[in-house]
Amino acid sequence: MSGPTREADFADLVDDPAPAHVAREPRPGAPLRGYSHSVEIGQVRMVHGAAAMLAMSVLADSGIEHSRGQYHNPAMFTPLVSSTLSILASLDGAARSETSAHPLRLASYGIAMVVGLVGTAFHVHNITKKPGGFSWENLFYQAPIGAPAALSLSGLLGLAAEGIRDEKPGESPKLLGLPAAPALAGLTALGLLGTTAEVSLLHFRGNFQNPLMYLPVALPPIAAALTAEAALRPHKRPRPQAKLWLGITAALGVAGVAAHAYGTHRYSGGWKNWRQNLVDGPPIPAPPAFSGLALAGFAALALLERHGDD
Repeated sequence: MSGPTREADFADLVDDPAPAHVAREPRPGAPLRGYSHSVEIGQVRMVHGAAAMLAMSVLADSGIEHSRGQYHNPAMFTPLVSSTLSILASLDGAARSETSAHPLRLASYGIAMVVGLVGTAFHVHNITKKPGGFSWENLFYQAPIGAPAALSLSGLLGLAAEGIRDEKPGESPKLLGLPAAPALAGLTALGLLGTTAEVSLLHFRGNFQNPLMYLPVALPPIAAALTAEAALRPHKRPRPQAKLWLGITAALGVAGVAAHAYGTHRYSGGWKNWRQNLVDGPPIPAPPAFSGLALAGFAALALLERHGDD
């Protein structure tokens, strides 16, 4: 081989030192192809989907509950607007594959988080000013504390999705400065426990008249415990039991919609009297919150298998 040819070959290696089969890191703003982030975009979409499911649940549930209150306070429209923005941001985030967070999505999720916190404080205030304060009667029949908290959770999940998307090559993704994988697992566990507490309160109000009402009280805490263990011990290893129980929890959310629809049908007038029965019957939009949180849990476990111990 002649000298000039060897020099040309060496120049080619310097310009492109990686073999053809080795994936190269994309330029800033390039599509997520060919490096680790191309795998993690799947988790990004899952977490955006989880945020969307929670926001949809809040939108439908608050729409029904606030219509019962006839929107006597204009602030009651706020969660409808905020949850809609969160849904749109989640759908947009799931559809795109850029490598950086978008400011409009970040703003939408931030608004959802703040509106949920303010709504929780407002609902607590409404309960305390009623005769008897924090009594079982008021907790049963006054403004539900858990509903606006779900909106904040939707915002936090959306911010988590954007944090995972914004990962830099060679670094593990971050969420509010913390490693995103264990932080997302911990957030999922807390969300499952909070949702279970809300369900327990409402099913206790219903005297657990159907034995199936025990399932969303007894099963999701198992998934929460296994997901919390993953957050506290973020090792790179498969967690089949956690995935199994998250799958059961996700299915429980779907089954809960059917069960609540059946319960609404049993009220006087059935679906012919849907305007009244949707308000008085079991909340049909509530159970999908379990499915959304389970989806976030799956994403967290997948991230832990790649970034645990980092």
